Amino acid sequence: MASSSSTLLLPLAHLVLGSSSGKRISANYQGISCAKVRGVLVRCSNSELTVKAARSRGYMDQFCLMKRRDMIGLLLGVSSLVIDSFEAEGAGLPPEEKPRLCDGSCEKELENIPLVTTESGLQYKDIKVGQGPSPPVGFQVAANYVAMVPSGQIFDSSLEKGQVYIFRVGSGQVIKGLDEGILSMKIGGKRRLYIPGSLAFPKGLNSAPGRPRVAPSSPVIFDVSLEYVPGLEIEEE
Repeated sequence: MASSSSTLLLPLAHLVLGSSSGKRISANYQGISCAKVRGVLVRCSNSELTVKAARSRGYMDQFCLMKRRDMIGLLLGVSSLVIDSFEAEGAGLPPEEKPRLCDGSCEKELENIPLVTTESGLQYKDIKVGQGPSPPVGFQVAANYVAMVPSGQIFDSSLEKGQVYIFRVGSGQVIKGLDEGILSMKIGGKRRLYIPGSLAFPKGLNSAPGRPRVAPSSPVIFDVSLEYVPGLEIEEE
């Protein structure tokens, strides 16, 4: 294949005279065959296409390397978002709002409700006072509850399970703070319990998807509604 011509200015020291007439000089400068035209201006037959092709390949390699880096960065960014999403869920940050016994307006009303503190250290606020007698020790009670850590994140709820929780109150079937808090409630009542660590979970609770960790003997908050007590009837006024 015929090579294209390029004009180069070559140093005189690299020219080797090929004839006494001085009209024609052959030289080898870095593998390039040249012919003298006038003075030191030399026209060389060079494989310029090969040089251009080599440069093009270099640019393409560099371009492909940049593209690969961009793609790797994109994939790493997507994976990071997915991992962060799973971590948030495992840390008890729910993707959607969970049902509660005390909504936003209820929270505002709680600010004006007096706080009651018992001898054990249990504190509570009555969101709604029920009617009739309080459940005796050992009686079965049916209650709804929403259990939270102090930050307000929910770690257990009967509302999510879709059924009331039935247990024998005062018999040690639940944590001490919940037992004590329900014993003084009346049917139909709703109460927020601020349970100190000494009346909560001695061994704590492990975190799970959608549920935060509860540290051993750490304070917790329970919103409780006493739905009914089998065997006890509300006296009509």
